[in-house]
Amino acid sequence: MLKTAIAFRNEFLTHDTGFGHPETRGRLDSLLSELVHLDSTRFQWEKDFLRASDVDIARIHDLAYIHSVETACLQNGKGYFDGDTPFSSGSFAAASFASGAGIHLANQIMQGTIKNGFALVRPPGHHAESQHAMGFCLFNNVAITARYLQTLGLKRILILDWDVHHGNGTQHQFYDDDSVLFISFHQFPFYPGTGSSSETGIGKGKGFTLNLPLPARSTEFDYFKLWPLVQKALADFLPEVILISAGFDAHKDDPLGGMMLETSSFETFTTKILEEAKMYANGRVISFLEGGYDFDALSKSVRAHLEVLAG
Repeated sequence: MLKTAIAFRNEFLTHDTGFGHPETRGRLDSLLSELVHLDSTRFQWEKDFLRASDVDIARIHDLAYIHSVETACLQNGKGYFDGDTPFSSGSFAAASFASGAGIHLANQIMQGTIKNGFALVRPPGHHAESQHAMGFCLFNNVAITARYLQTLGLKRILILDWDVHHGNGTQHQFYDDDSVLFISFHQFPFYPGTGSSSETGIGKGKGFTLNLPLPARSTEFDYFKLWPLVQKALADFLPEVILISAGFDAHKDDPLGGMMLETSSFETFTTKILEEAKMYANGRVISFLEGGYDFDALSKSVRAHLEVLAG
């Protein structure tokens, strides 16, 4: 029986964001404490994978930007790329391995050696733009994996983003691209200010961005009223693989969000997208940890997400 793979490396803990920052190693510490109880007959840990190479990362980010991140981390040791996005001496390695986790899971899923996968990573990625860090994110892990999958021959990739914040970096990467369908549920208006329903793509990418903005204090019922729009988009697009930017900061207990989702809501999300994956994508799903800043809500929600992935 194929298992759900969880990609993790200790380097993710060395990305030091400083005292008081919400995106801290404590997020992963709490997750590791929760996930140690997972059933080993259904899950396997992947800890022996490589960093994403400059070539891999440069499919999304400018090479000069990649080198500037490396130089800042190795020479300066500590600082900020923007007001929200700190770095430390370990941040470049952590970010490179975070992107490498997605590439490793992509290889495994295409070889048929795993059922599906979860990248248990930090720093997160969906705000990172081609030339700058933003919103706690250095490299756009999900976008890098999408482009890598296309080098393996896949033509149509869905990225579903349910983080409470709009994935501006991911949207911008594929805004003029008809080979990647980007669908985002998010609080709006909210950081980073993008993600209105009128943003649908440009050029040949017109119609391949589907933003589903929701007001603060939206509930699971409000989210799933919009699910038929997702189903129609998938039926038209026929994705060959589904990538999830899995943020858990729309949980009602999250200190940075303003939504009212329960832990069980992420179970429902996962169940619904798995049904679509089995219909169109041979069940191929790779999920990436994005936001989630209440340790208890995060750890329980991720576990619920994983339990559904593993069946």
